Amino acid sequence: MLSLLLPALLALTPQEPAPAKAPPAQPLSFASYRLPFTWNALIPINGVELDGLKVTSIYFNKRETTVWPLKGADFGTRAKVEVSNTAAKGRTPGFSVAVFDAEDRLLGVASGGTKIGSVGAGTTETFDLNFRQVLERLPKGDHFYLSIELRD
Repeated sequence: MLSLLLPALLALTPQEPAPAKAPPAQPLSFASYRLPFTWNALIPINGVELDGLKVTSIYFNKRETTVWPLKGADFGTRAKVEVSNTAAKGRTPGFSVAVFDAEDRLLGVASGGTKIGSVGAGTTETFDLNFRQVLERLPKGDHFYLSIELRD
C-alpha cells in the first residue's frame, strides 16, 4: 500500500521552478580590412569604422631612440594604431595586424588592444601592437590586414 501512496504524495509536493535561462550572448563586433603597407611612414586610413570606433591612422616602425645614453637602442618593432571613438559610449577594442609581401607571403603578425578600461566616447587613443620573433622582413611589406574586435 505504501508503494501506491508514495508516487501520489510525490506528485502533490510543490516543485521548484526551473532556473531562468540566461539570455543568449550577443556576438562581438568584428571587422577586417586589407590595406596598402608603407614602412616608417604614417598611413592615413579612411572608411575603417566599427560601431563608432574609427581607425584614423597606422604607423609601422622600429622603436629606436636618438637620445643619449640610450642612443641606438632597439625597443622592438610595432604597429602604432590611432583610433577615435565617435560612439555615445566607451569601446573596448582588440586589434591584430598581419603584414604580407607582394607574393602574399606572411612577414609578421602583431596584436594588442585595451588592457584596462575602454576608449571613452569622443576621445582619441593610440595602441602599440608589438611584432615578436618574425619581423626582419617587415619593411618589405606590400599590404596588410587589420582586424578589429570589440569586447563588452
